[in-house]
Amino acid sequence: MGPDDTARACTTILDELERAVVGRRRTLELVLIGILAGGHVLLEDLPGLGKTLIARSFARVLGLDFARIQFTPQLLLADEINRTPPKTQAALLEAMGEGQVSVDGHTRRLPQPFIVLATDNPIEYEGTYELPEAQLDRFLMRLRLGYLTAGDETAMLRRRVDRATEYVELSPVTSPDGVLAMRESLERVEVTGDLLDYIVAIVAATRRDAQIQIGASPRGGLALVQLARGQALLANRDYVIPDDIKQVAVPALAHRVTLRPELWVRQVSSDEVVAKLLAAVPTPRTDPARAVTG
Repeated sequence: MGPDDTARACTTILDELERAVVGRRRTLELVLIGILAGGHVLLEDLPGLGKTLIARSFARVLGLDFARIQFTPQLLLADEINRTPPKTQAALLEAMGEGQVSVDGHTRRLPQPFIVLATDNPIEYEGTYELPEAQLDRFLMRLRLGYLTAGDETAMLRRRVDRATEYVELSPVTSPDGVLAMRESLERVEVTGDLLDYIVAIVAATRRDAQIQIGASPRGGLALVQLARGQALLANRDYVIPDDIKQVAVPALAHRVTLRPELWVRQVSSDEVVAKLLAAVPTPRTDPARAVTG
């Protein structure tokens, strides 16, 4: 499957998803980019904003098996992942990072594609635990949904009234093999040397910023490369431009940095800090299209 084929498949997937998920096109695009990049996605926000609906809808449309694991302090799953203590959360690390599980000394490979779309609630909520850094770093990106606009919320209610049933029956538009083929096409998206330098400069900026106690690891740079490639595919390009990197930088990096404690008191978010430092990093002026074709 070539990049053009993948771009067309992405449009079909997103259109089908929007039959069930209203007013979240950009969120759906980012989740799809994360899946194409071979990563796991953390959806963080208040209860009732559609996080589980998004995960379930993706499984259906991509033709994948869906298993919901409800995390509570008593039970090992990845819905509301931060309602379980850190020791239990760590049980996912092997599966997410290595694509395998170990039981009674026996290691078993997980079927591919294996994708974790985890949801969590803000840690101010009673009964939640802050995710450890090692766990957060396993997620390729973190997304925050926010409330729908008034118009989108009205559209959601209108659809529910018109269809006269609670659930939308979505149709699979691809298969596990199709997802793997789309992932392979990502590797054919060109990233020029100056853009790799740009990514390194952005990651390095997180390590120097006065508001950040611990900056992003090299894994953050790897995430930016793959997510930018996915963003380029969605735009039907086989090469990355600086704007691709900018569009995915906050979801790729904000959860990988630790802010200084005083910023927590001032309610400054890591998303805001990363967005600000991103704007201060000089953007390459070369034309990737000319570099690739020339």
